[in-house]
Amino acid sequence: MPLSLSLGLAMALFAVGLHAIATSRRASCTRQVYGVSLAVCIILLGMALAHLLGDRTPITLTLPIGLPWLGAHFRLDALSAFFLIVVNLGGAVASLFALGYGQHEQAPERVLPFYPAFLAGMNLVLLADDAFTFLFVWEFMSLSSWALVMAHHREPANARAGYLYLVMACFGTLALLLAFGLLAGPNGGYDFAAIRAAQVTPGAAALVLALALAGAGSKAGLVPLHVWLPLAHPAAPSQVSALMSGVMTKVAVYGFIRIAFDLLGEPAWWWGGLVLALGGITAVLGVLYALMQHDLKRLLAYHTVENIGIIFIGLGLALAFQTNHMYANAALALTAALFHILNHSLFKSLLFLGTGAVLTATGERDMERLGGLIHPMPWTALAFLIGAAAISALPPLNGFVSEWLTFQAILASPELPQWLLKFLVPAVGALLALSAALAATCFVKAFGITFLGRPRSPAAAEARETDRYSLVALFVLAALCLLAGILPGLVVDGLSPVVGMLNGDTRLTAQSSQPWLTLVPVVDVKSSYNGLLVLLFMAFSGIAAAFLIHRFASAVARRGPAWDCGFPEASPATQYTAGSFAQPIRRVFGSVVFQARERVFMPPPGDSRAARLEVELRDPVWERGYAPIVAAVVALSSRFNAFQYLTIRRYLSLVFGALVLLLLGMVLWR
Repeated sequence: MPLSLSLGLAMALFAVGLHAIATSRRASCTRQVYGVSLAVCIILLGMALAHLLGDRTPITLTLPIGLPWLGAHFRLDALSAFFLIVVNLGGAVASLFALGYGQHEQAPERVLPFYPAFLAGMNLVLLADDAFTFLFVWEFMSLSSWALVMAHHREPANARAGYLYLVMACFGTLALLLAFGLLAGPNGGYDFAAIRAAQVTPGAAALVLALALAGAGSKAGLVPLHVWLPLAHPAAPSQVSALMSGVMTKVAVYGFIRIAFDLLGEPAWWWGGLVLALGGITAVLGVLYALMQHDLKRLLAYHTVENIGIIFIGLGLALAFQTNHMYANAALALTAALFHILNHSLFKSLLFLGTGAVLTATGERDMERLGGLIHPMPWTALAFLIGAAAISALPPLNGFVSEWLTFQAILASPELPQWLLKFLVPAVGALLALSAALAATCFVKAFGITFLGRPRSPAAAEARETDRYSLVALFVLAALCLLAGILPGLVVDGLSPVVGMLNGDTRLTAQSSQPWLTLVPVVDVKSSYNGLLVLLFMAFSGIAAAFLIHRFASAVARRGPAWDCGFPEASPATQYTAGSFAQPIRRVFGSVVFQARERVFMPPPGDSRAARLEVELRDPVWERGYAPIVAAVVALSSRFNAFQYLTIRRYLSLVFGALVLLLLGMVLWR
């Protein structure tokens, strides 16, 4: 019943999208589409929670559609139920936000038909139980999100972003198609039950893992397949950006987990090393790229790359531990990865929606044209601050817990027998620590430049607080970030069925029985964390410090202008800028990572021109990896362009020659 109802609700989202095609220009259509999407997502969220926390027996269903000899298989198990929670929680909050934000949409007819279809596509990917159905709805999810990226297609940057996204989406689907083809084998067992029962050779399994990393990794944003993400995610409307960064990337992670942990069988020891290395590199490069950005949406998009890297670090550790039958440690690593999947969906959605509120109020995404928004938008500023603290892994918020669990798994790595892993895991741990520190730096910059100081533009000076729907959505996410941080044991127990399913029924011990809701992932003499006590200590110490300062400080209050290095003019141009925050990091890492170049133009005495600093940043991944491919494709296309102008006789000759070659190949093959 839950599976049938879930499929029916997904079809209802399709129907809403079709209805919006005819009615999107009506004023009431925006509330209808987002209202129905909100209701459907809440129902799906409730059913997924009930399945995960209740009777977790897998439910299957086969429909007579799709391939004639196969049909369409669907399955609801603990893994798909957890990701359904992530998808529909994000979808519900984004829909609530859009009830207010969507009223400002300039082209609703290009958004409303595809928004519910996008939600339906993500839900169906998680329920698909055969290769054909999975790839079909995966591609539908990609195409509907591409249509949303192209909603403001008249902007040249958005058109380029949409084109690159479409190319990378096709590449990812092709990689997954080849992976499932290898898994199905010569007998063509495309349903997942047959794939689980089949035996895959070690060589084929290695190739499937590589293809899964390419296919799912390109959608998730793994380096070097991330190039589309910082262009496409900011191009979409803010509620869609929140879904793409906070939710769709998790559907991609689901695809990798389903293949690597469920369908491929016993892993080889080097699988964990490969996934670990990719995760560590992705985490550091993602946060370094984010630090260089002045556009709030691009900054957040690059931070999605960083957090995907953190998730894959946990998954790589789990694979390494499973290879060596260290299932207790694998359970810890898997719990950390799944916890961070949930956490990232919460605080990244919060930050993107907060940026959408700023964009509505000011029309600006460039931090250099913002500032001082904490005064006209205090509630948005508070919600954004909570999200910034959570993504910076500061206790007692949720981001700290999942990264702390990941470090606990890293500390268990000396027990691994392979020397490569003994050296690799601590190195990745250092990269994770570096990325955490740089993330905090990045969000000091993002919050400080955007909300503090003085307005840098008339638009920022005239900003007003966002609407009530948007504020409720922001504070729902902020509250969840806090609750998951102070009550992490409840979340860990909720993840326990998923970990047991993927890890040979080995999971962490129940945390709800621990005193004071303490989280004890291994044993209490080695590590423990109590978010509630941390929160109480922070609140008590803050109140005590404020009381002591006000009680014993001097009663004489003096007010004067803020010290500005001896320059009394209160001009916004004298403030610290986003570039100022990034400069030290750019000078440390820029020559290696970004090939950064700085040029200072200082006019001679008597010249009235202004002095200026020019900074040039390059993306070596694009220039060395993708630019040569683009150039080769353009060159080949130019050469083959002559085939458009052949006569009919030459076309027939080419077809005849190709037929002869194919027949000759078949004869030689036999």
